[in-house]
Amino acid sequence: MNINRLPPLSLYIHIPWCVQKCPYCDFNSHAQKGHIPEQDYIAHLLQDLHQDRQRFQDSIQDRSLHSIFIGGGTPSLFSAEGIHTLLSGVAQCLPFQPDIEITLEANPGTTEAERFKGYVQAGVTRISMGIQSFNDDKLVRLGRIHNAQEAKSAVGFAKLSGLKSFNLDLMHGLPNQTLEEALSDLQQAIALEPPHLSWYQLTIEPNTMFAYRPPVLPDDDALWDIFEQGHQLLTEAGYVQYETSAYAKPAFQCRHNLNYWRFGDYLAIGCGAHGKITQPNGEIKRYSKTKHPKGYMRGNYLYEEKTVATEDLAFEFFMNRFRLLEAVPKTDFTRLTGLCEESIQPQIQWALAKKYLVETEVAWQVTEQGKLFLNELLAEFLPK
Repeated sequence: MNINRLPPLSLYIHIPWCVQKCPYCDFNSHAQKGHIPEQDYIAHLLQDLHQDRQRFQDSIQDRSLHSIFIGGGTPSLFSAEGIHTLLSGVAQCLPFQPDIEITLEANPGTTEAERFKGYVQAGVTRISMGIQSFNDDKLVRLGRIHNAQEAKSAVGFAKLSGLKSFNLDLMHGLPNQTLEEALSDLQQAIALEPPHLSWYQLTIEPNTMFAYRPPVLPDDDALWDIFEQGHQLLTEAGYVQYETSAYAKPAFQCRHNLNYWRFGDYLAIGCGAHGKITQPNGEIKRYSKTKHPKGYMRGNYLYEEKTVATEDLAFEFFMNRFRLLEAVPKTDFTRLTGLCEESIQPQIQWALAKKYLVETEVAWQVTEQGKLFLNELLAEFLPK
């Protein structure tokens, strides 16, 4: 495959430790027990990356990194010096694009926030803070270890640190949350003027503490009121919704996540990280890494690798692209999957008849109706 036909290449880095596990969290994270082996883990991350580079050499040669996302867990538990070592090692392994976006997830606690300048000096360009709420009672219920004032102070640190951008994660539909409480959270977030806001609904995921002891959540009518009025607040404040749960000021969309949703390629290192790489022959590989730190730090990095079956490609492509509110260029479907447009005509015609999509000569666009029935729309592209 011609390199010019390949999507951008990103890198995801997973740091699995947290101070404590939140009751709603189903990510691969582990409560901190004693000392975190920062230096050893970074050495394993870089060794993992070198192995990926060798394994996918034909796929990634002559390609530079478009973005890096350091997620977790709580990556801000690592020192600025550790993040500098990590990013310097990555840069020695793979070239960076001049305008690379490097995001680090951070806890808004005071200790982590004071490190923001150090992270910028290490190469980080963007911080994503897990605020979740500005209501102290709700934060306790969510298992968060910061309070509302610490969250606001962290935003102050972010603004003074030299970051190019920062994101606030905010949840709605919290246990016993009223419409007024949800909108108050959003109003306080907007007042802090973040360039990017991730505003998403709390869902109860399997194998979490909330799944074992479900809290009382707002009903569907209340959730709709929260979303409708919250969306209006965000729009009036100049934020543009570009994905189901993502809002940004113009030019501040998260480039890394856009690459995911546009069916881009991404290497993945660290405990439980998932990657996707397009092969020179057009085949798409998905792979994941060993979940538990003990196994990973024995050098057993790769857990699973498989080629995406041809019959699954259409679903995988649209599962990502239909999350975005932008139109889907028809040429992207052919270029990134290797499938012809005619192969999905029955599904497209069904979606058009249902008014889930509209079509132009060059693109497909999900309608408001399609957003409401997105799962049904996506299911139509599953292999029969």
